[in-house]
Amino acid sequence: MLADLLNILFPRKCHICHSSLTPHERFACSHCLADLPRSGFHRRKLNPMEERFAGIFPFERATGHFLYNRDSPLSTLIQDMKYRHFPSIGNMLGEMAGRELFSTGFFSDVDLIIPVPMHRWKQIRRGYNQVHHIADGLSQATGIPVNLTLKAVRSHRTQTALNREQRLANTSGLFKVENPDEVAGRHILLIDDVCTTGSTLISSAETIWQAKPRALSLFTLAVTF
Repeated sequence: MLADLLNILFPRKCHICHSSLTPHERFACSHCLADLPRSGFHRRKLNPMEERFAGIFPFERATGHFLYNRDSPLSTLIQDMKYRHFPSIGNMLGEMAGRELFSTGFFSDVDLIIPVPMHRWKQIRRGYNQVHHIADGLSQATGIPVNLTLKAVRSHRTQTALNREQRLANTSGLFKVENPDEVAGRHILLIDDVCTTGSTLISSAETIWQAKPRALSLFTLAVTF
């Protein structure tokens, strides 16, 4: 009854189309979520996401689940998740992507989900790391545990206005694996929110390989095109 009353006084709206949400909908209506463009990269060998990392470091498979550009409806959800204090959008989209990919075998043989970390001071300022929320959503859908052993050891500039070379320099030496024994011999799924140039994933992946995992795969919630 309290939830119904609050919904009357403060009706929940879709972040994309601003229509009223039904009780089972979160942050976006079912129609808008269904219309978000899926990449389908998991169905393609050497897909555009995998091409970005081919020959840089070894990996089993890679995908970005949604296609992203700044003018797309997905951009509204990503911006709200990252900068407008709606971290649970990450849980919702991560769980959705996990459910949609689960039957495809993309998560086969994966032992641990490791999210790209945020430096502690940046996380204190923002209040959360949205990638952790995406990881928790994926874990909810797949049953694969989340591991936070990958740490950011220094702060870095925001990547938004940087070109590829600047992004690579900005993320060099950024991470460390705090407990290598938790990674060694396991198949790791490294995840991030949006893949643009891939510089953050490259730095993260190279750091994880130093801990001697059995295999490494990559997942991002979205990928630019």
